[in-house]
Amino acid sequence: MDVDILEFLVPVENNKTLFVWDIQPGHAEARIYGELHHAFSSFGPLYLVKVRPNAPLGPAGFYALIKFYSASHASEAQQQMDGRSLFQDAPLKVRLSSKQTPHFLSDRQPLSHARCLELANHCLGFNGWTSDIITLKELPNDEEEEEEGGVTRKLKVGCLLQLSFPRHGRTTRGAAVVEESFTFTWEKVMVEVRPTSNELSPDEAATHVQVNELPYDEGEADGELWDLTLS
Repeated sequence: MDVDILEFLVPVENNKTLFVWDIQPGHAEARIYGELHHAFSSFGPLYLVKVRPNAPLGPAGFYALIKFYSASHASEAQQQMDGRSLFQDAPLKVRLSSKQTPHFLSDRQPLSHARCLELANHCLGFNGWTSDIITLKELPNDEEEEEEGGVTRKLKVGCLLQLSFPRHGRTTRGAAVVEESFTFTWEKVMVEVRPTSNELSPDEAATHVQVNELPYDEGEADGELWDLTLS
């Protein structure tokens, strides 16, 4: 039995990319997209379907770029769909890409979270897998940079995740570290209590407190104590 391995990476290889041309004019791009996606997705999950008009100096019409996650799916689709007319009168030409990938695009990039979920659900089914966070912990990071208007710090979080495949009785774990930079500024908070005609309890008074946020001025803060007691 042949086994096809799907990597959770953005497909950039030529053997996963199809070019479709000789698409006749007279159809809206949205319809062409829908027809191509419906026809080619029957061979396997698609990463991309892009429809573009031909160059101004060329014949009127469109061409399309279709990317599969699997090279075998792309190969089968090319063999089965080349020469078929599908939604038009004339046959389409379908070829595997022979375009050389630029060096700066040759590095494989991981799929986005949404794409990972989409591919996993397609291959395993919506009830075919589960994910559980085993550990989520902020990692020590002392990097801090002062900039005009605030301080930039880096937040680093480590995560241990477990994937379960109940239909196959298998589990696997993976670890990742996410790092994000954020900028914060010191701000001054003023609490204003507006008196009412009726006497309120402390709990009721909380609903009548208005908080206004003001820009922070370090010169005003020196030696100043703020009393935020409600009376």
